Amino acid sequence: MANLSPASTRNGRSPKIALVLAGGAARGAYEVGVVQHILEEVARDLGRDVPLDILCGTSVGAINVCGLAAFADEPRSRARRLADVWTRLRIDDLVRLDVRGVLAVGHDLLRGAGGSPPSSGRHPALLDTSGLERQIEDAVPFERIDEHLARGLLSAVTVSTTLVKSGRTVVFVHRRDPGLPPWSHDPTIAPRAAALRAHHALASSAVPILFRPVSIDGELYCDGGLRQNVPLSPARRLGADGVIVVNPRYIEPASRAAEREAPSFPGPLFVLGKALNALMLDRIDNDIARLESINSILEAGKRRYGEGFLGELNEALPPGRTLRPLRSLLIRASEDIGGLSAEFVRSPAFRARTTSVLGRVMRRLAEGDERREADFLSYLLFDGEFAGRLIEVGRADARARHDELCAFFDAALASRALEDRAS
Repeated sequence: MANLSPASTRNGRSPKIALVLAGGAARGAYEVGVVQHILEEVARDLGRDVPLDILCGTSVGAINVCGLAAFADEPRSRARRLADVWTRLRIDDLVRLDVRGVLAVGHDLLRGAGGSPPSSGRHPALLDTSGLERQIEDAVPFERIDEHLARGLLSAVTVSTTLVKSGRTVVFVHRRDPGLPPWSHDPTIAPRAAALRAHHALASSAVPILFRPVSIDGELYCDGGLRQNVPLSPARRLGADGVIVVNPRYIEPASRAAEREAPSFPGPLFVLGKALNALMLDRIDNDIARLESINSILEAGKRRYGEGFLGELNEALPPGRTLRPLRSLLIRASEDIGGLSAEFVRSPAFRARTTSVLGRVMRRLAEGDERREADFLSYLLFDGEFAGRLIEVGRADARARHDELCAFFDAALASRALEDRAS
């Protein structure tokens, strides 16, 4: 699955490699650990920087890819920059309970849908994330993305959001070439050309009800993970020949899940945690299985009919539709981040790091023996020490796939070298 053959070079251009980062709020620190291993350890063993031409992210993954894009001129140290930001976080500085927001949300629920816009101009939410917003704006120089695209250090960067009024996925696309490439005919997904800035990343990560939606050009947007938690489709539409997918979502073995008893009377935050999991449910395993199936069919066609098979097949397809091999490698969290978050919130380390009302609420929620609120906690735990632990889990998971990663990029670099010699 991880081989990218020289035959994937087409139309006189080198293969493009995409990095796709999924959503998951505070779980996003895990992604930084995986990427850090790729940019540092894999690059070291290959003897050169790894190519990441297309960066696609949703929710916290959108914030991470924008950070990577903003420092594309520092190919090996950019993930370390992100890790430094993550490990300096303190939840008391970033996320607070918004008492007015809680009351406003409760009032809206009782009043029902509709009504006039809030007099404050800010839509209500359970949490005040103004500190987190300032942190993102200070840590990521978004305007540098423009420079790196113009210099050819990147081909494209995308941020997936959800348009509140319609529920459609809107993919904001910042690319080197003007305009947009041919896109899907799916009416629920719309691409939009944009110069990415902080408000795009903040919109992509605005978990409904918990965080305020973000206004862009007069329209409200929220978390892109509601429909596209793993933005594989944008990478494909932008011409990726190979894709590395990083997903902090842990999939529990079915046998273990069957053994655990669900609470007889689950509390509202237990339900909310599970609802967040369900809303951000990804189909990436099915998507990758479908890609493998298409790859095998195309390879079989080439073996049977020769190297010209793919070109002739695409000529027979309707305009704007093409088939091509797309190799993929998925790295998913090997540990239950929800369980890790509950353990950390119960620890003396967390008690020493927070004095806020939200911190006390989180400790109270974590006291139950069954960790009923663990999933909910894991979305909010923007704490530097916990982020450091997730980064190490990500590095360990990438290290376990080190040989596959090296083979993936080695084949891509070999294809580029062949193209360079041919030109």
